Amino acid sequence: MQQDLRQPLVRQLAESDAPRHYWHMADEDGRAWLFESVEGDGEHWAVRQVEVGLDRVARRYWWRHLQDERGFLTDQPLEIWELTEIPADAFEAVWQASA
Repeated sequence: MQQDLRQPLVRQLAESDAPRHYWHMADEDGRAWLFESVEGDGEHWAVRQVEVGLDRVARRYWWRHLQDERGFLTDQPLEIWELTEIPADAFEAVWQASA
């Protein structure tokens, strides 16, 4: 399997001292996404992401686990106007619970 070329870039952002922002989005079917983002080049890039599917199982994505057969860490800047900002501890609680 070929290494995902995004891995070093996502890792660099994740390990940077740049300020973090935390976001939530849900759809009408009951799926939810939570993101930790770092600003780079004037845009917000996800460095950690939790997806909660219709099966209510939470899946985590970050530089050590960019994708699997069920989903992947978004590879586009976040469209923050579509998201709701949440407290860091709210994101972290879901992240830890989905481990």
